[in-house]
Parts: sequence; structure tokens; C-alpha cells
Amino acid sequence: MGMSTFLGPTLKFQYCYSCGYQKAFQDYKTVINEKYPEVIVEGENYNPPDYYALIARTLGVLKLLVIMCILSGTNILGQSEPSWWKWCVENKLYSCMMLFFLSNVIEMQLMSSGAFEITFNDVPVWSKLETGRIPQAAELFQIIDNHLQFQTKVELKPGFAK
Repeated sequence: MGMSTFLGPTLKFQYCYSCGYQKAFQDYKTVINEKYPEVIVEGENYNPPDYYALIARTLGVLKLLVIMCILSGTNILGQSEPSWWKWCVENKLYSCMMLFFLSNVIEMQLMSSGAFEITFNDVPVWSKLETGRIPQAAELFQIIDNHLQFQTKVELKPGFAK
């Protein structure tokens, strides 16, 4: 259990940093802190699956190795050079830039989860991965109100053993 569970209700956001959802999180945090000062709002990056991260890292290493081979003119295949490899060696700057940018696009695609997940006291209340969209502010307020109302009813029930 985290320390925040003893301080009050916690609303936790997990978002895709590379998708630009950090700004949406900051906006929601500001509005929620104004309307619900008792709610602790936390946010963190939603990491992609481990195998995507591994593929992206491997691609990054391979990219650098191929760029070094192009710059040094090394024949990586050990056989007669194909025409595309000769072109890469003859046009080092263009081929290295093209390889660098194309592999970066693929790496970014692998690392982008598209997530905007929300939990209230560790209970999932919204998932962009499931719904395909970020909640509107009114929807989020209704979710918070419902959970706070339920929490208050449970805490104020007379004769309930604690």
C-alpha cells in the first residue's frame, strides 16, 4: 500500500508520454485539484509491453551498427555487394539520414502505447485502450463523485466494524 492510501482518495493517471497526453493529464490535474482538493492526483508514463520495448531497443542498436558499416564502407554480407548497398555506400549522408529517420519512426511507433488509463484508489475507472477515447471532464467528475459518494457511505455507516 502506498502512503497516499492513508492520506485520502487517490486518482492515478497512466498516460502515453510520446502521444502528448501529458498535457491532458496536467489539465485534468489542475481542474480536479480545484474541484476536489481532498483527492490526490498522481500521474506517470504508461510503458508499452516489454517485447515492444525490446524490439525498439534492438532496432536502435541495429540502426547504429548499419550506419557504422555504411560510413566505413564495410561489406556486411561478406559476398558480392548488392546494388542497394553500393548506393548506400556511395551516398553515405543521404542513406544514413534515411535509415536514421525511418528507424526512429518505427521505434516511436513501437514505444507509443496510446494509453490514458485512470484508476481511483487502485480500481480501474477509465481506459482509453478499451474505449478508444479520453473522458470528457463531465464524465470524469461524475466518476469521481460516484466513488467519493460510495466511499463516504461506507465510512459513515453506523455500527460498521472498522
